[in-house]
Amino acid sequence: MTRIAVVEREKCNPEGCGDFLCIRVCPVNRMGEECIVKSEGKVAINEELCTGCGICPHRCPFEAISIINLPEELDQDPIHRYGQNGFHLYNLPTPIFGKVVGILGKNGIGKSTAIKVLASILKPNLGKDKEADYDSLIDYFKGSEAQIFFEKLKEQKIKVAYKPQQVELIPKTQKGTVKDLLKKVDEKKELDKISRLLSIDKILDHNIKDISGGELQRVAIAATVLKKANLYIFDEPTSYLDIKQRLKVAKFIKELADENTAVLVVEHDLIILDYMTDLVHLMYGKPSVYGIVSLPKTTKAGINVYLSGFLREQNVRFRDYEIRFETKPPTPKRSDHILTSWQGITKKFGSFSLKADKGEIFKDDVIGILGENGIGKTSFVRILAEQAKPDKGQVDTKVTVSYKPQYLEADSDELVMTVLQKAITKYTNQLINPLDIKPLLMRKLSELSGGELQRVSIALCLGNDAQLYLLDEPSAYLDVEQRLRLGKIIGEFIEQKGASALIVDHDLLFIDYISKDLIVFDGEPAISGECKGPFNMETGMSMFLKDLGITFRRDEESHRPRTNKLDSVKDREQKKKNKYYYS
Repeated sequence: MTRIAVVEREKCNPEGCGDFLCIRVCPVNRMGEECIVKSEGKVAINEELCTGCGICPHRCPFEAISIINLPEELDQDPIHRYGQNGFHLYNLPTPIFGKVVGILGKNGIGKSTAIKVLASILKPNLGKDKEADYDSLIDYFKGSEAQIFFEKLKEQKIKVAYKPQQVELIPKTQKGTVKDLLKKVDEKKELDKISRLLSIDKILDHNIKDISGGELQRVAIAATVLKKANLYIFDEPTSYLDIKQRLKVAKFIKELADENTAVLVVEHDLIILDYMTDLVHLMYGKPSVYGIVSLPKTTKAGINVYLSGFLREQNVRFRDYEIRFETKPPTPKRSDHILTSWQGITKKFGSFSLKADKGEIFKDDVIGILGENGIGKTSFVRILAEQAKPDKGQVDTKVTVSYKPQYLEADSDELVMTVLQKAITKYTNQLINPLDIKPLLMRKLSELSGGELQRVSIALCLGNDAQLYLLDEPSAYLDVEQRLRLGKIIGEFIEQKGASALIVDHDLLFIDYISKDLIVFDGEPAISGECKGPFNMETGMSMFLKDLGITFRRDEESHRPRTNKLDSVKDREQKKKNKYYYS
């Protein structure tokens, strides 16, 4: 059995634990050996001397140490290891010509590392202290599809175009207009065509630093596709996009694959992943410690296996619970107690106009809000939060409100435990533990990743005493499991508090999972928006899906919502019955 010892250096806090607690409690150290030692102000562990007793991981108050006994089938060197006691990656996804292959797994499990290896951006080291050459990789993968891939890569028969995850960094390295950037990479001479297909043709003359996150994402996708390549790799191509844009991008990416072209995609939106991929690799392990890439499965089967948490062929349980969905749209259990209401609201924000005729929010309700970007969802929520005043109409302001904004500020050096003092005191079991915030408590806000900051912001919002909780895009930066766990946490918290919540989000599966009722925004982005509802889920989702021109069915095994293939028998049948949301 292979044993690995990993130290997450950003969590290791010798001052906070009373001066290297792990060194003092290690039985091997106490016998005179040097199993755990000081290393550049942190600790390092000698894997050969480590007995796997489990004392140091359990005694470390910051959960910085992991000692893992790997499955027997992993009695091999990793594909890549980030230095001594660093993250270990085992196996790689396999690109397949003519197919879109998805990669599904938690944050920190090695998805980006794996695709960077395939894109030749990261040179793997096979667990050693030096980079492996192509011959070593070919030998390592002997007898597998990956052997053929690396042989072709060595012979330069595969050219890779790669879209990175963090598109928000583009304006820091690129200057000038969108057109300037795309012209530099336009090897296919298809700038006009690709710009039109991705709906960025109207912003070509805009400066890169002035465009929105959603526009940056589509520019990054265009820049990738304009390169002549036969393997296109996209790391989270739908973040910052609304559902209409996600579907358009998914269709665009799906159509890239042909007999001469392979496509790899990392994606956290399960509905979009299901819609655009033919096969998926599951990734499991322990975030920031080690990640294992499974063999490919058909998308439907792979997503269902992921939700079940059990890989039957390998007899591996990678999650101790199964994620399941309601078998039918939830029946509203409406309270008679109206928390707040609005009537005849109009508001101008520059050239944009917002309208909300009439609506009510009842106690014990969780209401999802759907609509395109730039159509007034955030503006409406800010009016309810009393951060903006309507020009006309009225909102019942007697209700106490707690608001989590869409954009998160992370420039503070305050410790997480200071910011979340109220939530820690009152809601450790309801919020701090299930949101996995305990390991972050001694970290500064400015040191947190997007997903970590999101979880802290959610805990901060829900930790306030309020009757109405407003959360704007809480699923952003979170992985699939975190999104679905968040849905459960919010639902149970709101029920226990006897409060209500409004959730703005673009992940349809998350909204479907969490909501009892639905508000739908209609209109023309950046021009006008109208708030309609709240409706019950079936009415609201049918209205929204009809506008998108798609239909939903329930998966017969996991009961998760799935998009019917356009013009399939099921799609036509449901549209004929005007039944866009489940049949």
